[in-house]
Amino acid sequence: MGLWARLRGRNRAGTLRRSTADDEAHLRAWAAAHEGVEAFVEPRTAVTDHTIVLVAKDGEWTRRRIAGPAGARKLARSMRMPVYDVQIVGYPQRMRDHDARQRILRDRERRRDLGA
Repeated sequence: MGLWARLRGRNRAGTLRRSTADDEAHLRAWAAAHEGVEAFVEPRTAVTDHTIVLVAKDGEWTRRRIAGPAGARKLARSMRMPVYDVQIVGYPQRMRDHDARQRILRDRERRRDLGA
């Protein structure tokens, strides 16, 4: 596999990496370890295949590839969680708030390390 194919996330020239059993196992384990998890299905892009974002009650989140929108809905139903189309409802505010808090904490850590 060439360097450009790897940088584009492709496993062979012109082929997107598909979801794997490891992706599903990660999603199931992550959902089991967090409270109030909801699923948000993301569309396919030029760079990635379909993805699903799981967002916990506190805004923490994880993203993995998934076997299309139908596969995402099937997975979410099997874990008994609500599933939404991100193109219709957008991302939840708690996810953006979580990212903003994490950014502040990283900046504080970086400043503390520079001052030491």
